[in-house]
Amino acid sequence: MTEPRTGARRHVVVTGAASGIGAAVCEAFAADGAHISAVDQRGDTLRRTASELRERYGAEVTEIVADLADPDAASAVVDHAEEAAGPVHVLVNAAGIYPAVPLLEMTPAVWDRVMDVNVRAAMLTTVAFARACVAAERGGAVVNISSGAALRARPGAAHYATSKAALEMLTKSCAVEFGPHGIRVNAVSPGFVTVDSDANPVTEEYAAAVSVNPLGRRGLPDDISRAVRWLAGEESPWITGAVLRVDGGSAAGTTALPLHWTGLTGVQRDGATAPGTSTAPDTSAMSDHEERV
Repeated sequence: MTEPRTGARRHVVVTGAASGIGAAVCEAFAADGAHISAVDQRGDTLRRTASELRERYGAEVTEIVADLADPDAASAVVDHAEEAAGPVHVLVNAAGIYPAVPLLEMTPAVWDRVMDVNVRAAMLTTVAFARACVAAERGGAVVNISSGAALRARPGAAHYATSKAALEMLTKSCAVEFGPHGIRVNAVSPGFVTVDSDANPVTEEYAAAVSVNPLGRRGLPDDISRAVRWLAGEESPWITGAVLRVDGGSAAGTTALPLHWTGLTGVQRDGATAPGTSTAPDTSAMSDHEERV
């Protein structure tokens, strides 16, 4: 079983398609001539995005208004798309919510909705897609949108970070189970991306704090959509179960910390000590805090 070539007409389902990264993903595939099935609960915004895709690219767009926190709605997305436009070749799970809530203020309802949209919906849409592919004896590609929060906790984001860590493991689990059927499942993990969206607003203070990275700029939706298109295309046929971190190097480390030492010690400078002398570092110039660290 093989996936259709990039030049062939593909049918791509994108959740969270009304704005932000999801809308950019729709645009990237529309530019390739794909039919887009765009899924979002924000009907008015979704219609505007679909209209822009038609006007700019002459794209064929199917609009599917659905609240993916509803398991029946999530499970039915692929069926609706195939009824409207035929077999689905690519699924991009970009829907996600991030209501900033400290753990001391967390409620079961908020926690569950984040998990329902960010993890369960992706599982249900992916399983529905895989079942359709297996029944038709064709391959396919799934790309999930994760986050750097899967690796690093931050205040007010326990539910979100947990959901993205779970999504990355779901990606690997699906890759293992669906690989024998010719279905590849990968994830893209963005750093902080500047988006024009009212779905998950953040303060400028927060944005500045999480935007520090070795490449020195915030991400753009196009940075992510290019990676998604590549992972879903013919140039990555032997990649599955991978998490591609498109984050300006944020996951590699930070440039925000100063050098940690106060000068070379004798051991560091000479590389050895005389017999009978101490091998402990010279800590005379260090603060008490630095010694304990």
